Amino acid sequence: MQDYISERVVKEGLYIMETGYTVRAAAEYFHVSKSTVHKDVTERLKQIDRRLYRDVRRVLDKNLSERHIRGGMATKNKYKRKKQTARR
Repeated sequence: MQDYISERVVKEGLYIMETGYTVRAAAEYFHVSKSTVHKDVTERLKQIDRRLYRDVRRVLDKNLSERHIRGGMATKNKYKRKKQTARR
């Protein structure tokens, strides 16, 4: 694996682990696609740094388990804003 890819993979892993952010947020931060970040932290990171991989995996699993809650809150807030705008 090329050095710049390995460096990017580790940086993405550290970012996710330290912030607890989602793959989507990491992709936006690093200006790469969600698919790239996902492949980096689920496949490539495992080959580079197993300990970091396990820590990142815990964050990703937590985010996955909370995804439905965040989606529900986003929908709730959307309609709340829509209702407030309609009153004006």
